[in-house]
Amino acid sequence: MIDIGNVFLVLILAYLMGSIPFGFFVVKIINGRDVLKIESGRTGGTNAMRAAGVGAGLITAGLDVLKGAATAWVVSWLVPQQPWIQVCAALLAIVGHNYSIFLVHRKNNKWALRGGAGGATALGGAIALWNPIAFIILPAALLVYLFIGYASVTTMSIAFIAMIVFIIRAIMGLSPWIYVIYGALALLVLVWALRPNIKRLKEGTERVVGLRAKWLKKKVFQE
Repeated sequence: MIDIGNVFLVLILAYLMGSIPFGFFVVKIINGRDVLKIESGRTGGTNAMRAAGVGAGLITAGLDVLKGAATAWVVSWLVPQQPWIQVCAALLAIVGHNYSIFLVHRKNNKWALRGGAGGATALGGAIALWNPIAFIILPAALLVYLFIGYASVTTMSIAFIAMIVFIIRAIMGLSPWIYVIYGALALLVLVWALRPNIKRLKEGTERVVGLRAKWLKKKVFQE
C-alpha cells in the first residue's frame, strides 16, 4: 500500500530540489554578477554562460540536469516502483526550476517566482525515467543547436525528443505509457516558459547561435 505521506514528501522534495537556482550561485561565485539582471534574467545554463562564460554555463547546466535526475533517487527511497510518482516528481523539478520558491520577487505589485526555462532539468527528469535516454537527447539537441541555431528551440527539443523516444519505447512494450505523458507535459512547461522567445521566433528577431550564426555572420561579411 502506498504511503500518502511519503508521496507528498517526494513531491515537495522534487519541487524544492528543482527550485535551487544553481545558475545564480555559480555566476555569483565566479564573477559576483547577478544573473537575474543579465540578458533574459533566467538562471539556466545559457544565461549563466552569457553572464560568466562557457564554464559557468556548463557547470550550471550539469547541476540543473542533476536536479531532475535526482528525483529518481528520492522516489526509489520513499515510494519505489511507482512510475506515475516518478513522472510527477520529474515534472515538479522542472516547475521548481522555472518558478523557484527561492527567487520570489514583486512584479506589477504582485508576487512572482523566477527561474530558468527548464531544458536541462527536463533532460534530468527524462534520465530519471530511463538513464540511456541521455545518449539520444544530448547529441540530437546538439545538432538542433548547431544547425537550427536557436537556444530556445534546442531547449524545447529536449522534451520533444524525450516524448518521441518514450512513445517508441511504449509501443515496443519497453516502458509505461505514462512516460509519454512526462514528455508531453514537460514540453508544455518549456513552451510556456519560452513564450517571449517563441514570439521573437515568429517575428524573426530571436538570437541565432551555433553554426548557423557563424554562417550568417560570414554571409553578411561577404556581402
